[in-house]
Amino acid sequence: MARSIILGNGKTLVGLDKFGQVRDFYFPYIGQENHIGPNQMHKIGVFVDNKMHWIDNGEWQIDINFEKNTMVSNVEATNERAKISIKSTDIVYNEKNIFLRKVVLTNKDSRERNIKIFFNQQFKIGDTNHADTAYFSSDVKSIIHYKGRRVFLIGGFCDGKSFDDYSIGFSGILGKEGTWKDAEDGFLSKNSIEHGVVDSVVRWEKDISSGASITLYYWIVVGETYKESCELSDYIFEKSPDHLVESTRDFWHAWTGQINVSFSGLSEKAKNLFYDSILVMRAHSDDNGGILASADSGNIQYGGDTYGYVWPRDACFTAWSFDMAEFYDVSKRFYVFANDILTEQGFVLHKYQPDHSLGSSWHPWVKDGKSQLAIQEDETAILLVGLWEHYIRAKDLEFIENLYNKFIKKVADFLISYKDPHSGLPLASYDLWEEQYGVFPFTASVVYGSLMAAYNFAKTLGKEEDSDKFYSEAGALRKAVMKHLWDEDEKYFYKLTGNELEKNINLDASSFYGIFRFGVLSADDPRMKEAFKILKDRLGRGINIGGIARYEGDTYYHNDSNSTGNPWFVTTLWFTQYKIAIATSNEDLEEAARDIEWVTKFAISGMLSEQLDPNTGEPLSAMPLTWSHSEFVRTVIEYDKKKQSFNNSKN
Repeated sequence: MARSIILGNGKTLVGLDKFGQVRDFYFPYIGQENHIGPNQMHKIGVFVDNKMHWIDNGEWQIDINFEKNTMVSNVEATNERAKISIKSTDIVYNEKNIFLRKVVLTNKDSRERNIKIFFNQQFKIGDTNHADTAYFSSDVKSIIHYKGRRVFLIGGFCDGKSFDDYSIGFSGILGKEGTWKDAEDGFLSKNSIEHGVVDSVVRWEKDISSGASITLYYWIVVGETYKESCELSDYIFEKSPDHLVESTRDFWHAWTGQINVSFSGLSEKAKNLFYDSILVMRAHSDDNGGILASADSGNIQYGGDTYGYVWPRDACFTAWSFDMAEFYDVSKRFYVFANDILTEQGFVLHKYQPDHSLGSSWHPWVKDGKSQLAIQEDETAILLVGLWEHYIRAKDLEFIENLYNKFIKKVADFLISYKDPHSGLPLASYDLWEEQYGVFPFTASVVYGSLMAAYNFAKTLGKEEDSDKFYSEAGALRKAVMKHLWDEDEKYFYKLTGNELEKNINLDASSFYGIFRFGVLSADDPRMKEAFKILKDRLGRGINIGGIARYEGDTYYHNDSNSTGNPWFVTTLWFTQYKIAIATSNEDLEEAARDIEWVTKFAISGMLSEQLDPNTGEPLSAMPLTWSHSEFVRTVIEYDKKKQSFNNSKN
């Protein structure tokens, strides 16, 4: 199930589904150790008039979104049949590992009623579904779930009092659905401890007058020891839950307040999505530098795995967008991460865990009996492009000088060595879509951009011999791209795939985008304009809702033979960025503005998925996808700068 809200502080990330239920709880890294299993959730229920109403039972009208310009979520749920409503204001506290909900429960009936609200906790601590323990601690009047050095404390109060009922039991084993079933008669058994595969439930009970409301506070804190978790609970009482909510709200207001974008010509919805997007990007950014592809653990991809990894390429695109928005600290941490994961040979591998360890992969080290590097070369090359973009904005010369020999030069030297001596093109590797092995215009373009970035670094630092070498190699590669990958008759760039690296005529959005984005050709080059016309038509074929597919013949999540593929936010926004690059007037920018508004149309609670159903617009694959949000941020910034340049030229 897609996530409707993501909340985080760089160490803890909580994902809420469309019902406001907690479905992901990552700690101590953003994206590593999800302590809630794929079929688990923290259920919420209200018992009134002798009936239980779980919030996901289909009776509730639910609206969930970020508060404007903050990483504070609002969940508003109304059950007209039961005549009750819930409003929850939720945070992950920006300073400490505290997930806090301020819940207002309203009796919408014309009479006073006894109402009970239940919160269920289902954990899979440490990503393993065994040997957990949960117990009630009378010392701190809280439920404790723990395993090893992961200790979760569940507490709260209403009118100064802790929950008035609780129970702990088995969940998903021994024929037990979960302790939440125990709540369906309105009462709990007060079973105080259980171990194995367990869950827990807490309850508050109140008599609520007609039209009146009660306010309760509910929290989950997490630490490595019982003592640490208790200290976090004490901190909540010391500061007060309202203070923590307000402090978190103020912090994110101040953080987003640094953004310098006018949003001229764009709707309020587009403006709000921009802020939501940069908050989603930040929530996916670990304090140790990794930038997660997606925290949506409900999305299962190739091999039954999730998107819960750091892909160096995807992360670098996001770091680049952070730099464009002038959040240099976040992007700098990523480049420290990149330096740490770089191999001695000067390349990075497929994907990584947020703790810098190697992630899972399906790229083989032996193909057809021959050894090969199991890499996507573009993932290595883009790191220098992004780092140069960071430097020209942040001007952190000491940081760059420190990275030159151990990172910049090492990467550039590897890229130079990893080429075919006959064609001058890069040797074969896997493409950015992680599916094909071959030689690709996108990869070759990023390598060109990387060598030009290395040249710029070397020149800036006075390393003349290196700068001459990098510049010469970049120039030779550019000539090779135009000689071997441009089809003069068909007017597009093509790929070389298969055992013999045959010409692949399926058009690919990345083959076009890489050429202009990384400087092989300028955006206004006639060849680019010709290619754009062809790709726009063929990659949009049969897509009724609009947008651009990745490439012809794409089958990933695709089940409609009438369309060339599913529209992706990333590829659609790439084409928008090209429109912005070639625009020469405000009138030219109007189509780009319509593209930006198209994206807002398919955002759900401020979240962007990876791709969409070509007929219905239903989100497909991971949601949110960090890369989709980062391309939206980049596109709006590029649009805004171009718009301002036109407006300023009139004055």
